[in-house]
Amino acid sequence: MALHGSFAAVRAQAPQTPGFATAFQYVDEILQDGSAARTRIRGIAAGDSQKVELGGGVFASEQVYETRLRADSFFESHRKYIDVQVIIEGEELMEVIDASRIVIRQPYNPDRDLIVYQDSGDATLLRMFAGHAAIFHPTDVHMPTLRIKSAPVLVRKTVVKVPVG
Repeated sequence: MALHGSFAAVRAQAPQTPGFATAFQYVDEILQDGSAARTRIRGIAAGDSQKVELGGGVFASEQVYETRLRADSFFESHRKYIDVQVIIEGEELMEVIDASRIVIRQPYNPDRDLIVYQDSGDATLLRMFAGHAAIFHPTDVHMPTLRIKSAPVLVRKTVVKVPVG
């Protein structure tokens, strides 16, 4: 079941496991003005990303990109990791749908921990702002990075990957 909303609300509802504790400690740092993590993500050029190992199998993908048209995006899910997606700057739309309600387009790629799905008009739309978070489990097929308006917006985001199980 996907969780979304303010980081504080999502954190309060998330499982209290060591993996999530590691993820949330990192997010606390990256949301703090002047922290080393926030300075690092602010220094990433548009279109680039950086992987940050956090320990215990948890890692973060710090991403900076311009939001995309829906036609240029796709639905995805993962098997090995739960996504904790947190918007640092900017805003975007995300869509989410249960895996039982959507058709697989590309089967599981274990090297990328990725399943790609056909499009669906039945997904739930999430509007995400700076300080908002979403947690996507393996059954939560999601399409992030979407434009809210006609013009693209620069987004700085971290996606913390928490191992399943």
